[in-house]
Formats: sequence, structure tokens, C-alpha cells
Amino acid sequence: MNSNYSRRSFLNKGAAGALGLTLFTNFANDLFAAVQKQNLFSAPSDLKITDVKCAYIRSGHSLFVKVYTNQDIVGHGEAVDATPGTYYLVRMMGDRIKDENPLNIHRIFEDVRRRGFFEGAQSGMYIAVLTAIETALWDLAGKALNLPVYQLLGGKHRDKIRVYMDTALYQSQLPGPEDFANSAKEAVDMGMTAVKFDLDQYNDPKKYDHYNWTASPGEMQRMYDQMAAAREAVGTEIDICADMHGRYDLTTGKRVAKMLEPLNLMWLEEPIPAENSDAYYHLSQSTSTPICAGENIYLAHGFRPLLEKGSVDIIMPDLQKAGGLGEAQRIANLANLYYVPFAPHMVASYLGAMASSHVCASVPNFMILEWQIYFHKNPMFKEIVHYEGEMVVDGFIPLSEKPGIGVEINEEGLAKYADKEVPFFA
Repeated sequence: MNSNYSRRSFLNKGAAGALGLTLFTNFANDLFAAVQKQNLFSAPSDLKITDVKCAYIRSGHSLFVKVYTNQDIVGHGEAVDATPGTYYLVRMMGDRIKDENPLNIHRIFEDVRRRGFFEGAQSGMYIAVLTAIETALWDLAGKALNLPVYQLLGGKHRDKIRVYMDTALYQSQLPGPEDFANSAKEAVDMGMTAVKFDLDQYNDPKKYDHYNWTASPGEMQRMYDQMAAAREAVGTEIDICADMHGRYDLTTGKRVAKMLEPLNLMWLEEPIPAENSDAYYHLSQSTSTPICAGENIYLAHGFRPLLEKGSVDIIMPDLQKAGGLGEAQRIANLANLYYVPFAPHMVASYLGAMASSHVCASVPNFMILEWQIYFHKNPMFKEIVHYEGEMVVDGFIPLSEKPGIGVEINEEGLAKYADKEVPFFA
């Protein structure tokens, strides 16, 4: 919508004479600048959703959505992991929210979730897709109201978001202790104050077999040697943590947690699958190593048993699939009642990272957010989004002050990497 304001008409219509031309001109210039900063779209109550479109990369494991409106304001959102094959689910949800006012975020979320009660709206793909759409609604609302998302969430506790580097020493590479040490030093040289490593190695020749969840003595020794090398490389003032991706049994989880106690980990992440809160309680009670879990848990409902039973020391919901930014804040606030830190999992693009950062800024019990080495090594992640400034500075994401999320999809860049068998924003 075009503004009817211009500097010439503003000054001509002013009554400057009696007050002095210079004084009024300065006043008029300041007021004109303030007017120009305001949102000049039509009333927010007139906003309507007209369409929802999507695109995919990484073999469908990264979903990007755009929510369109009758005022040409567009919202951007992202979901990960539980998204392959969900194109028609996006279209179905888009049809269900068409003509709704996108500022009614909580109501739209609840309407779509309740309507999907018999369609899988408790977890998985349904919630992951809803997460992307809900995130786009927050982005859209921020743009319509000229506010950053954290302000819509109630304000911020911090201006920058601390991150830890996931070093991505993948299992197929069979990294040794020296690789762990080098990666830890590389992350610290990049300004990071916290580093994470994967301890589950599918191709470890010392495994009993690929179906046995019990770690062999050789695997145990390999895990300790790797983490000890990382600790020695960076010293005692850098946080290090380890991820086991839920691939072991309770006995192994207890033994590994106990074995790593001298290394003072920030946490041990999901040595066993996270669906059994009773097993996690026994694991947490057996060690002084902090236990972290939750990247595959959906909605606040899913985190309630872990928190009520004292099963984990730290929760790590993935904010690109757990239910959206509003639900993420509810999860964090629930954890805060139990004095449990909130450290979100994050394997998305910079759009997802900044969306997560708005939530992390808005809650008191934020601990740290995941950051991926691919942001620095894979040019795709700079090409698929529009953003300003540096992505990360000295181990912190600078929180965007722009309206909405502050990061947008770059369709031209994304098209280069888009999954060709799925319609691209169509």
C-alpha cells in the first residue's frame, strides 16, 4: 500500500510561522521520520491469509513454507526431519487456514491441531508441518505490527544467544581422538565457547553387531579416549558435550555417563531413546553427568513426564518440529517450573536458527542453542536465506531487531538446491 505522506506536503501543511521556521522544520523532520517508520498497510484486523506454499531441500528433510496475505505481507517458516513426503499435508493445512486473520496465531494453531486429532496431530509429521506454518505466522505478525518476534513473545531477557558448535564428525568417518581434539580446537578458534561431539559410531569394528544396543569394552574405551582428547585440547573453561543419538541401552548409558564424569561434560545427550521417562529417571539418578534429551519429543505434552519425574537435567526440544515458537515458549516455561534449563536442538537453516533465537531470548531458563559447522563449510546455507550482518559472532547469534524473524527465504538461492520432484512454492 503506497503512503500518501511526502516531506514536501508535510512541511507545507505545517503552521511553522509562529514557532520559527527552523524549530518547526527540525520538529517536522523528526515527526516525518517517525511516521515513515510506522506500518502503512491497512488495519491489522483486515489481514487475511490467501495461500500457503512450500519447498523442500535435503531430500525432503528441510521444509520451507510461505504464508501469503491480502496485503502482500508474507511470513516465512521452516521445519526439519519429520517432513519428507508432506507436500499435501502442507496444502491441506493451508486450505484450512485460508481467509483466517494470521495475527490469531494461537487460535489458528489450536484449530489446526484439534482438527487433526485423528490425523496424527499428537506428534511426527503433522506437528512438524504445523510448526513451519506457525513459525511463519509469527514472522508475518511481526512484519504487520513492525515488531521483532521476541517482542510479540513478551520481550527479551538477552540481546545475543549463546551457541555450541556441533562438529559433525560423522560415524562413517571413524574419527579418532586426534580428530576430536582438532575439531574442538577449530571450534574454539572460531570463537565458540562450547563444542559437541557424536559418540555413536555405526561402523565401529568393535561393536558386537548392528542390532545389539550394548556397547563393547572396545567401544567404551574409544568413547572415553575421544572425549578426553577433546577436553585436553581446549582446557577446562570450554564446555564440551556428547551425543549418543538414542542408540544404546540403559546399562550402556549408565556406564558411559559414569565413565565420563571426570571430564565434566556440559551434558550427555540421549544415550537411550527418549520415549521412556522412567528409564531416563534411573539413568539420571546414577550419575553426576548432566543428562539431556528431547529433540524427538513433540508439544509440551511430551515433555511433561520427563519434567514431572525429574528424568532429565536439561531439555532440548527441536523448535523446528516440536510445535512452533509459541509451543516452544510453553515448553520452556514448563521446564522453568522445575528449574530445568532449556537448550534447543537446531539442525535447520539460519531462518530456523534465528526463529529459535527469538524464543531463547524470551525465556529466563535458556542455556544454549545448537549451531552447526555446516553454516561455515557449506555455501548453500548462506545462499538460501536473506539476512543482514554476521550469522554468529564470538559464539553468539546477534538477535535480530528487524520486524518478524529477521531472516527470509531467498527463493532464487533455494531453487538451486530444491528437491525437483516436489512443486517449488506452487
